[in-house]
Amino acid sequence: MKRFAGLVVAAVLMAAPVAVQAQAGRPAPSVSASSSAGAAAVSPEMLSKTVHETWVDSGRNEDKFFDVVQSMAAMSAQKRGVTLPNTEAAGQKMGNLIKSSARRDPDQLLYAVVDAAVRQTAGVSSARSQPRQ
Repeated sequence: MKRFAGLVVAAVLMAAPVAVQAQAGRPAPSVSASSSAGAAAVSPEMLSKTVHETWVDSGRNEDKFFDVVQSMAAMSAQKRGVTLPNTEAAGQKMGNLIKSSARRDPDQLLYAVVDAAVRQTAGVSSARSQPRQ
């Protein structure tokens, strides 16, 4: 149960709107298809980590965990060729999607959670998210 408590704390941080994060001294993220800086920060090893493993690896530090999520979101948006809206509503939507999915199954890959939230927030249809041939 302790692991769920830590996960919930981390997920709540992610649900905070982008504007609030910027006001707290963290620059507002610009997550778009051309944002490759965040994508470069995601190591192949991080892509194979579960939600819980990433939380533990972050030292249970909300800022470090949030940085990983932001980098994964930038990479997902870049790979999918989408731009996420830089609005409070989009930040809340994406945070809530990540939080609810992470709560349901903390043993799923964090990148899969973040990628699904990026698709839903950007409005990517399931047909577009199919692998290219």
